[in-house]
Amino acid sequence: MRFRTGIATTSGRGPRVTVILVVGVLATTLVACSSTSTQGPSSSSTKSAIPPAAFRSTTGLTLTTVRIGNVSTLTLGLFKGSQVGVKAYADYINSLGGVNGRKIVVDGADDGYNNGANNKALTQQDMTTDFAMVGSFSLNDAFGGTVLAADPSVPNVSIALDNATNNLPNSFSPGGASTGWQLGPLVYFQKKYPNDVLHAGALIANQASAITKWNGEKAAMQHLGYHVAYDPTFDITQTDFTRNVIAMRNAGVKILFVEQMPENYASAVFKALAQQNFHPVVVLGASTYSQALVAASGGASATDGSYLEQNTSLYLGEDTASIPAVKQFLSWVQTTSPGFKPDLFTLYGWISAELFVQALRVAGPNPSRGLLLQALRSIKTFTGGNLIAPANPAGKVPATCYIIAQIKSGQFTRVDDTALSSPNGGYRCDQPYFYPPGTKP
Repeated sequence: MRFRTGIATTSGRGPRVTVILVVGVLATTLVACSSTSTQGPSSSSTKSAIPPAAFRSTTGLTLTTVRIGNVSTLTLGLFKGSQVGVKAYADYINSLGGVNGRKIVVDGADDGYNNGANNKALTQQDMTTDFAMVGSFSLNDAFGGTVLAADPSVPNVSIALDNATNNLPNSFSPGGASTGWQLGPLVYFQKKYPNDVLHAGALIANQASAITKWNGEKAAMQHLGYHVAYDPTFDITQTDFTRNVIAMRNAGVKILFVEQMPENYASAVFKALAQQNFHPVVVLGASTYSQALVAASGGASATDGSYLEQNTSLYLGEDTASIPAVKQFLSWVQTTSPGFKPDLFTLYGWISAELFVQALRVAGPNPSRGLLLQALRSIKTFTGGNLIAPANPAGKVPATCYIIAQIKSGQFTRVDDTALSSPNGGYRCDQPYFYPPGTKP
């Protein structure tokens, strides 16, 4: 994998950048990627015509290789998983002989998260040398989105934080792309805890994208009849949540939603809950699912009984025996990057590369960028072998199915789910997706 870096980070910004980078996770799940950035391109319909020039473009192709670009924020290792996942899937496909005889070459770059110009410049560079952008993940993806918007011939198979980039006709997310929230998990908790959801709480990072995302979830809750008693924002530098725990107890919170928190914030909340001997029902989400969560929170006694709702499998290992794709994912990550601990972004990179390969095969032995875009527009169901719930990349429609897990004896364990042998592959598919007014694709 060729690796490039952007301009060096400005000196003296290290600690601040660390906090900002971590909080970026709050804006991230497969079900909803949104941003209030004003730097991104304007959205356009996936029904627009593929540029004729795209069918003549074979940039990045040779008889034996196909080059793909990936521009991600790797500073302090935050989204390193995105490139690890792409490279792992490429190595797996290459071990089988590649795609129509072509081996995949991953052209990786680190935008450094020092300014959006890096992301824009590196994306532009990749677009002139690589066949497609695959699995990129950056807090500055809106800047790269501007050059993707300017050249709709270049396929982009990635999960973007910037909603305008997701909406581009040449962008395809393996998890679909939309604002809003899945109703299924909310209905599940409403049925299981009908009184508690009348006293719901949440903690939201004081970050525009996190607030936007919470507003979508809160609207879905209120649509169902939830009452949110406590939902303050917290500063991204906050490490102690004791005062929040005391306040939510005083507010009568009985069920606490922290789906948008990465592990380091969620573990601090668990510690404060334990110290105050306050035990509401806790609901975790995709950003919180981590091998480090239980230990960082103070052990099983602090986390047992908490729920996890997400529209991915338990891809960190719990589903290895029942979903072959999980074993394959974990095995190839270790083959490619021995000792690396996979995370949500590793999964994002893997499934983005898998969607790309699926489309490249459909594009045939003599593909062009136009044929690849045409193939991507034909993929209306994608699951990555049940790694994720079914989504519609072509229609930009996110998954409505989900799983429910619970921490038991310090381990994430599926509960109340359908059989893995069922047509839904072990996902619950019992409610629609909630779109805020005017946002349904």
